[in-house]
Amino acid sequence: LAAVQGDWNEQLSRIEIKCDDRDEKVKFYTALYHSMIAPTIYSDVDGAYYGPDKQVHRVEGWTNYSTFSLWDTYRAAHPLYTFIEPERVNDMVKSFLAFFEQNGRLPVWNFQGGETDMMIGYHSVPVIVDAYLKGIGDFDAKKALEACVATANIDSYRGIGLYKKYGYVPYNVTDQYNSENWSLSKTLEYAYDDYCIARMAEKLGDKEVADEFYKRSRNYRNVYNPVSSFMQPRDDKGEFIRNFSPDDYTPHICESNGWQYFWSVQQDIDGLIVLTGGKERFAQKLDSMFTYNPSADDELPIFSTGMIGQYAHGNEPSHHVIYLFNAVDQPWKTQKYAARVMRELYQNTPAGLCGNEDCGQMSAWYVFSAMGFYPVDPVGGKYEIGTPLYPEMKMHLPGGKTFTVLAPAVSKENCYIQSVKLNGKNYDKSYITHEQIMDGSVFEFEMGDKPGQAWYSPR
Repeated sequence: LAAVQGDWNEQLSRIEIKCDDRDEKVKFYTALYHSMIAPTIYSDVDGAYYGPDKQVHRVEGWTNYSTFSLWDTYRAAHPLYTFIEPERVNDMVKSFLAFFEQNGRLPVWNFQGGETDMMIGYHSVPVIVDAYLKGIGDFDAKKALEACVATANIDSYRGIGLYKKYGYVPYNVTDQYNSENWSLSKTLEYAYDDYCIARMAEKLGDKEVADEFYKRSRNYRNVYNPVSSFMQPRDDKGEFIRNFSPDDYTPHICESNGWQYFWSVQQDIDGLIVLTGGKERFAQKLDSMFTYNPSADDELPIFSTGMIGQYAHGNEPSHHVIYLFNAVDQPWKTQKYAARVMRELYQNTPAGLCGNEDCGQMSAWYVFSAMGFYPVDPVGGKYEIGTPLYPEMKMHLPGGKTFTVLAPAVSKENCYIQSVKLNGKNYDKSYITHEQIMDGSVFEFEMGDKPGQAWYSPR
């Protein structure tokens, strides 16, 4: 028991908070604990494990992992591991590459060594690319890129061939591989993963692959309907589906409606702003997301929980949306909504979450947000500033450095940033970079009870 307690204390002490409110402290460390319950080690003491090819394999010099709920966890859980568990990140990537060798494609939702084919996208890709761009691990980067490209080009798998042919997945073509449609969501998820592949190829100097996948990453534009101003399913003739309502939960959108999936362009928020008609129009649409409430007689599906307007914190596609106000120079709204979600939708009770934990993603959102920042684009190297929850937070980093966030006057009322200092000097960006965190910087926030607008420079 003492050994287990010591092990968990070592794991959980990688982020230290100072907080007088016991409930708030319990919430944070419960979230940090939850973020670590998956993936799980999936190799025996002798390194042996059962692979997706139904053969026994043996690891040497690394640890094999399984249970990757990647549609959920690529968003915040895996970026969190790059700070507090980089050695495990390296092993997770090696687990993906071994899975690719044994199964012919990277895992989508792998469980107990096998592929469940649940959910969509090829979200092993952002996990691999994020590790590579951050210089984590000793895995073979060229081999990893080849695995990413091969997975993204399996034409017979879940509409990928159609996606490549049309620039979107048409809603009226039956996918023989899987019963669910989710055509609109597949298009948007594939486009994000393609951007990640392009980023990795560019850094590796493979211009041909980079150009191809940057082009594919812009496919999100092909499902934007300027008439409705929403992402909308299209058929194989190019026609947008008729009688579309963004309020509806349809077979074409994965566990969400048109409001919730509209923002799934993490790779190009500036491009999405232009598509929408500019910052003012985009800001109005964002406001509507949080103020347009479902009707009292609407029957919401089981995954639409933690609702603020159309924002559904209980499911992952909404998770980055609060932080998009920064992109339209209204960061105080990000601060307001982030504070509200942290304080109202996470509780120190047996039913303290507003939705499924989803292998740590729900709690990883909280861990990042409580520290005061969040990775809207998980491989982008920038973290949008929200609002810190504690007077002092220290994250102990590999190499002995410590990243510190100070907000001495923060409280439930004082959730608005008035000014920011980085290492004692005024700071005017509404984001921080991966390098600033890894350098062991000190961010100091002056907080107040009214929106502060003078501290940042508009983008």
